[in-house]
Amino acid sequence: MTHDPSTRGHAGEAGSRGPRVRSDCWIRFEPAEKGGLEIELKSTAEAYYGESIDALLREGCAALGAEHGALLCEDGGAVPFVLMARLEAAIREAGLETKGDWLPPIHDPARGATRRDRFRRSRLYLPGSQPKLFLNAGLHRPDAIILDLEDSVAPAAKLASRILVRNALRQVDFMGAERMVRINQGELGLSDLEQIAPHGVDLILIPKVESAGEVQAVDGRIRELSADEVFLMPIIESARGVANATEIAGASDRNVALTIGLEDYTADIGVQRTESGEESLWARCAIVNAARAFGLQAIDSVYSDVGNVEGLRASVDEARRLGFEGKGCIHPRQIGVVHAALAPAANEVDRARRIVRAFRKAEARGLGVVSLGTRMIDPPVVKRALATVDMAIATGRLAGDWESADEE
Repeated sequence: MTHDPSTRGHAGEAGSRGPRVRSDCWIRFEPAEKGGLEIELKSTAEAYYGESIDALLREGCAALGAEHGALLCEDGGAVPFVLMARLEAAIREAGLETKGDWLPPIHDPARGATRRDRFRRSRLYLPGSQPKLFLNAGLHRPDAIILDLEDSVAPAAKLASRILVRNALRQVDFMGAERMVRINQGELGLSDLEQIAPHGVDLILIPKVESAGEVQAVDGRIRELSADEVFLMPIIESARGVANATEIAGASDRNVALTIGLEDYTADIGVQRTESGEESLWARCAIVNAARAFGLQAIDSVYSDVGNVEGLRASVDEARRLGFEGKGCIHPRQIGVVHAALAPAANEVDRARRIVRAFRKAEARGLGVVSLGTRMIDPPVVKRALATVDMAIATGRLAGDWESADEE
């Protein structure tokens, strides 16, 4: 590809290239002072979509103000929002002042409602740099999907991934999963929010939190950027963070959950993470207590041995006994195991049904006191029973119309 040598700035690149790339593309843009726009396209789908891809690239260059330059696109079957993200990132990496963001339209199913108390049993981590993992992630039915901009993204790919995740939030149907984004630490994370907060994210995970001020900085930036309800989940990953867990939990009314990252925590205290987990027991209990003190969900760390199903099941069982309500997942095959292990047992469901039935009867009679047989039932017990019934329905262990069926 040849072009007028009178260039401005330098070439910018974004995306992935190579014979094994699927659902992604690589774009290189070299701006010039004059000469118009030259596009070279190599696509695995060129015979079918070559003209459409060329038209999309030209539209993007015009929208972003890249009117002169040489553009090379190697496409491995990228959908339009991915092509758009890679083009915008390459132009920005070239140092060109753009006219603004080039946003794909909002795809309605991509913008689902969330709420503070929704189930967060499983949250599936997806690297924010790999669009091939986004497209069908909802088929695995996690409670939440995390588009990660932090540890799973190389420093050189941070800008491109931020734009890609923004476009995914606007376009991908995650099939009812809560849409989470883990931002980076500090100022880089606050910059992430500029591309994330206004575009339909449900929850922001804040990594490596050690103080209330870090949560409040994110909260304040969201308020500047977005009128939407965006929840927060601080991740505590150090000894200092655990020591300040209570103030972190209460730092923002956007907080809905508190979680712990055990790989970083154990490294910080200078020990190996073990299967039994005794080295982190105190810290995990501190997270549960801090979360409960402020009415938040307590969410456990990921289980990193993807092939060890029995180990995962035992880890979730222990987490549930400690008071955790969810577990991080790094592979889709972990989701079903987590959901099954967190589902209430038959005896728990039966007791919860009896408590809820007694509560409904007392409520209908205008009574402020709930009793089951000769025992008085405190409000926290009723609340827990209602949550157990909801979980039993969600996991198929109780019919949605169980109250009507019981009356019959």
